[in-house]
Amino acid sequence: MRLRHIPEAEEGLAANPHIVVTHPKNYKGKFQKRFKKNQPIHLEIGMGKGQFIVEMAKAHPELNFIGVEMQTGVIYRALEKVLEEGVENVQLINTKAQMITDLFAEGEIDHIYLNFSDPWSKKRYAVRRLTHFNFLESYHQVLKDKGLLSFKTDNRKFFEFSIQMFNAAHMTIRELSLNLHQDLEIKNIQTEYEEKFSKQGKRIYYTQLSFDFFQAVDETALDYI
Repeated sequence: MRLRHIPEAEEGLAANPHIVVTHPKNYKGKFQKRFKKNQPIHLEIGMGKGQFIVEMAKAHPELNFIGVEMQTGVIYRALEKVLEEGVENVQLINTKAQMITDLFAEGEIDHIYLNFSDPWSKKRYAVRRLTHFNFLESYHQVLKDKGLLSFKTDNRKFFEFSIQMFNAAHMTIRELSLNLHQDLEIKNIQTEYEEKFSKQGKRIYYTQLSFDFFQAVDETALDYI
């Protein structure tokens, strides 16, 4: 999700250090201090303009939420939503997903959300996909025992690739839908992209998994899509 340059973005982020974590590495293992209440921490990686995380925070005041987004203009739009809605259980980090193990301590996170991540469609870029084993390994490190990972996409090939990665790592599927918006049994809060794709008639693929058992992957045995 790219936005045109927003001149006030950097100034706006700097003016709200109670929401935007300016030196996140200093809070590794201590992110509970950023919140008013000591509650389970849920992490959205690549949160876009914040619709999902803000609505989740409103629906679940018993949880704390952290949103990670690398683009300054995009995270600024998320900050605007947090301020407008007045939610107090959201913190924002302006950084890359690759730094997750630098930011969070082992077992610090309860649930990770990957919503409409870049599918990096060409095979040679498979290692950049946020469901590639290299990322799964880092998620496993920062999640609590039996912590959860939720994943949504409109890209079928990306979903198939991801399921292959999850299975190879021996993760346990808790929920799965090949057409999320037709599945009334699964509660769902939509992202900005999700609303757009749904209006276009695209199918939304979804799964939620746990790391009950995790195993290193022999990547030579995998057939990348």
